[in-house]
Amino acid sequence: MRIGLLTEGGYPYVSGDARLWCDRLVRGLGQHEFDIYALSRSERQEDEGWVPLPPQVGRVRTAPLWTAEEDGVGYGRRARRRFAECYGDLAAVLCAGSGAAPSDGAAAPEADRFASALYGLAELARDEGGLVRALRSETAVRALERACRAPGARRTAREARVPDLLAVAVHLERALRPLSLDWYEDGDLGSVDLCHAASGGLAALPGLLAHRFWGVPLLVTEYGVRLRTHYLSATESTSAVRALLTAFHGRLAAEIYDRAAIVTPGNAHARRWQERCGAGREKLRTVYPGMEAAHFAEVGESPEGADPHTLVWVGRVEPAKDLVSLLHAFAEIRKEEPKTRLRIVGAPSGPEGAAYLGHCKALAAQLFPDEADGPHAVGDNPVSFEEIGGPELPTLADAYAAGAVTVLSSVVEGFPISLVEAMLCGRATVSTDVGAVVEVIGGTGLVVPPRNPRAFAESCVALLREPERRTRLGAAARARALELFTVEQNITAFHSIYLDIVSRTPVRRVVLDETGEPLPFATPAEAHVPGRWTGRSARLVARGGPGWAAGPPVRATAPVPASEGA
Repeated sequence: MRIGLLTEGGYPYVSGDARLWCDRLVRGLGQHEFDIYALSRSERQEDEGWVPLPPQVGRVRTAPLWTAEEDGVGYGRRARRRFAECYGDLAAVLCAGSGAAPSDGAAAPEADRFASALYGLAELARDEGGLVRALRSETAVRALERACRAPGARRTAREARVPDLLAVAVHLERALRPLSLDWYEDGDLGSVDLCHAASGGLAALPGLLAHRFWGVPLLVTEYGVRLRTHYLSATESTSAVRALLTAFHGRLAAEIYDRAAIVTPGNAHARRWQERCGAGREKLRTVYPGMEAAHFAEVGESPEGADPHTLVWVGRVEPAKDLVSLLHAFAEIRKEEPKTRLRIVGAPSGPEGAAYLGHCKALAAQLFPDEADGPHAVGDNPVSFEEIGGPELPTLADAYAAGAVTVLSSVVEGFPISLVEAMLCGRATVSTDVGAVVEVIGGTGLVVPPRNPRAFAESCVALLREPERRTRLGAAARARALELFTVEQNITAFHSIYLDIVSRTPVRRVVLDETGEPLPFATPAEAHVPGRWTGRSARLVARGGPGWAAGPPVRATAPVPASEGA
C-alpha cells in the first residue's frame, strides 16, 4: 500500500510537531510505502533539516507556508471572472455564517457554497498555474469588503475596517497556498492509495484536493484539534478579524471532517471538539498516542527505589502548567509533612517560559525564605528546578524514579504525555482535571480541580502517608499504560484502519502491460455501494436469493419497488 503522509510544520523536520509519532508510525509499518508531503512553518525549520528517514519513505515533497514568491501568473478576462466569483462566494460565506458547522440542515447550503468556492479556486489554480498574485490582488480585498457590507452580513463583519480586511486577506492568502501546489497530478498524490493527514487544518487541505481530483480516500488524525488551537491563538486580533478567520477555519474543518473516510482523535476531549465541529460519530475512532514503554521498563519494574518523601513534576515550563498553584500547594504540604521535597524537572518553552521560570523561582524563595538562601542543590532546598541531562537526572526515566509521587498541575492540557510516562514508571499520580487527564488516568491516580492548591495538597499528603496505596495505584497505572498507550498499540490500530479504508475504496489505478496497453483484468473487480444495508431494499434482495442472482446491487438509500427486489 502506498500512503501519502501529509504534515504541517511536522515530520520530517527535526523540530516538527508530532515528529516522534510520525517517525514511529512510518518505521512500524515497514510493509507499506510512504510518500511525505510536508508544509513548513519557518525558514529556521527548513534550515534545521530532516530526521533520518527509513527506507520505506519513497519521496519527500515540501512547500513553505511562511513565504510565497510572486508566481507571475497573469489571468485573462475569463480567469479573472472565475476568481472573482469563487473568492466572492468564499467571502460571502465567511461573513454570513458562524463557521461552527452546526448539525442542522440550515447550514447545509452555506457549507456547500464554501466547498464549491474552495474547489473552484483549486481548479482555477490547476488550470491557470497558481493563485498567489490573485489572492494578493485588490480584487480579493474588494470582494471581502463587498461581503462585509452586504445585507445580512453579521454585525462583527460589518464592523470590519480597511486594516481588518487587509489582515484577513493576508491570512487567507497564506491558508490557501496549498491550492497552488503541483502535488495533485497522477504521479504524485493522485497515485497514492490513501492520504493520511497527521493533523487537521492546512495539513489536510492537499488531501481534500487529492480526494476531489482523483478520489483518493482521506484519513485525518488529530491529537490536538487545530480549530481549537486557532481559537486560543487568535486573541490579539480585532473582533472583525477573529470572526472572519474563525468562520474560515470552522468551515474548513467541517469540510475536512465531511470528506474524510475516517477521523481518529487521540482522546475523548478531542473527539468532543470534532463532533461539535461537524464530524459524524460513525467516522470517529479514538486512537491513543503511543509511547516507547521500553525506556521506562527498568524503573517501572522496580518502583521500590523511589524516595518516599519526594514529589516530582516533569514537563515544559510555561504558564499553562500552573507551577504557581503547585508551589502554593507544596507550602501546605510542608506544613503536614515537613520532610517532603519537590523536584521540578523541565526546560522553559521560549521567552515566555523563561520569564515564567524566573517568576516561579522567585516565588519559591518567598514561600521558603529560611531554606532559599542555600546553594539550591537537591537536598538543601525543598524545591529544586532541574533539567534532564544533568548529573542528578541523566535520563527522563531517572526523573520519574526520583520520587514516589508524580504531580501534574496544568490548567490547559491536551493529551498528558508526562502523565503516561509516570504511569509506565509505575508511579502514583496527583493531577488536575483538565483535557484528557481523567480519561488517561482511568481511576489509577488522584484527580483534583485545577487552581485548587488546598485540594491538591490534601491528595498529595494522603499518598505520602500511605505507601501501600501508592504501590497499588502505581501498579494499576503501569498495567493500564501498557495496555492502551504503547507504540505497538498505536501502530496496530492504524494498520487496521488503513486496510479498512482501502478495502472500501474502488481500485482506481490502471495497470499497463509492457507495450503500454491497459490490462482490464489485472486488478480484482470491486463494488462500492454507499448506504447502510439495513433498509427495506436489503431485505428485498435477501428474499430474492443470492446477490449474483438478484441482478445489479440495489442502493439501500433509495426506495425500491417490491418487484425489483424479486
